[in-house]
Amino acid sequence: MRKNFLYSLVGIFILAGILSCSNDGSTSSSTTSSSKYFAYVANQGSHNVSAYTISSTTGALTEITGSPFSAGSIPRSVTADPTGKFVYVANGGSNNISAYTISSTTGAVTEISGSPFSAGSYPYSVTVDPTGKFVYVANTNSNNVSAYTISSTTGALTEISGSPFSAGSHSYSVTVDPTGKFVYVANGASNNVSAYTIDSTTGALTEISGSPFSAGTSPGSVTADPTGKYVYVANTNSNNVSAYTIDSTTGALTEISGSPFSAGTSPYSVTADPTGKFIYVANYIPSYISAYTIDSTTGALTEITGSPFSGVSNPVSVTTDPTGKFIYVANYIPSYISAYTIDSSTGALTEITDSPFTAGTKAISVVTVKR
Repeated sequence: MRKNFLYSLVGIFILAGILSCSNDGSTSSSTTSSSKYFAYVANQGSHNVSAYTISSTTGALTEITGSPFSAGSIPRSVTADPTGKFVYVANGGSNNISAYTISSTTGAVTEISGSPFSAGSYPYSVTVDPTGKFVYVANTNSNNVSAYTISSTTGALTEISGSPFSAGSHSYSVTVDPTGKFVYVANGASNNVSAYTIDSTTGALTEISGSPFSAGTSPGSVTADPTGKYVYVANTNSNNVSAYTIDSTTGALTEISGSPFSAGTSPYSVTADPTGKFIYVANYIPSYISAYTIDSTTGALTEITGSPFSGVSNPVSVTTDPTGKFIYVANYIPSYISAYTIDSSTGALTEITDSPFTAGTKAISVVTVKR
């Protein structure tokens, strides 16, 4: 059962009946010749964040001097703003958000004045909208979404008027569509997805007509494809991925023909590559990565030849790098980061030389950044 599975991950801080998710797996914008690339990993067991440089040639990770960096109690999710200036970490045990600036030279992080910032009860997932103006946090135990404005100068957070906004039961994962118009939240206990419009001036959320939208059993991770046409949800207990089209005007979701799509055992995290061609799913219990092509017209998924791919152990978070060349996977037990190259034609994965890379204790979320 999903509940017993989750207790081993989050311990006594989770109330009875809680399910699970992962972070949204969002990445920063596309590559330039002078760009530097970094990866950040939330380590739930050691209460810190590991930081790495990414080789733009090989995808290999090199730990940054000073890493790991201290976070709050039980960091559950890590994300970065689209400019690559700031990192945010949801701390489930201390009910707050740690905020850091990123050194453009080294990738090292420095905690922002005023950090940590208060959140709801057991913040489980954190994301930044594509304009870099707003932060949204899914709070599992309080069943709501905290919303903040970001200071473009300092990265500090200010809670938005009306926040927190009500969500479904056990809200585990939050993402923003690439147009910055809509927010989607996977609700693990109510088996649905809450959807909201974003006020572009204030960042406040308004629930969309028809929300919440039905999902599979124990939806724990939600992502939007980079074209802004589709939403995908990993349903851990029904072993599949729900797929939806997004109404570009209202943000309402309509399930795609053929959905849900089979996704192996215990699909725990889902992400789309930056080209919008592929979907990747971390399967926790059998320890592999399922991979799919996206039909650009319908959004339907077709499993890639060679999928599922091995080289992971209890994977809980999967993301791509900003260039779409590499995949990174946070493995909970033992704690390390697996890395793969992506075949740009087929989406197939090949493990990178020297992978896996060491992380802190109980690595649970990974994000990549272009700075």
